[in-house]
Amino acid sequence: MARQTSSRDTIVATTICCAFILAIVVAFMFGYPRYKVWQQEMDGKAEFAKAEQNRKIKIEEARANLEAEKLNAQAEIERAKGAAKAIEIENGSITPTYIQYLWVRQQADLGDKTVIYIPTEGNLPILEAGRTAAPR
Repeated sequence: MARQTSSRDTIVATTICCAFILAIVVAFMFGYPRYKVWQQEMDGKAEFAKAEQNRKIKIEEARANLEAEKLNAQAEIERAKGAAKAIEIENGSITPTYIQYLWVRQQADLGDKTVIYIPTEGNLPILEAGRTAAPR
């Protein structure tokens, strides 16, 4: 008799195991499509939030560029006012000597790498007559 109960227990255990596996398969068949829909919804929300953030960043960059352009315009106006004031001050006092001074000062800013041709008699330049060729 012990043998029959053990056989019944095995059949019951096998049936319960099969029912459990069947329940998991059925749950997976109904649950997985719903999970995919939920996952796509979450992906959509994430993409929307990212697009919204990128839009806000572009707006802030545009505002910063606008402010920079306004400040550059103000700086240009102030530079023009300064140049106009300098011309007004220099208007009666520009002499050939002062012009030469300004030219020399400008040349000092260029450095040693600049070659300048100065016209001589007949407005013909002396083309590097005093230069020596570089050693080869």
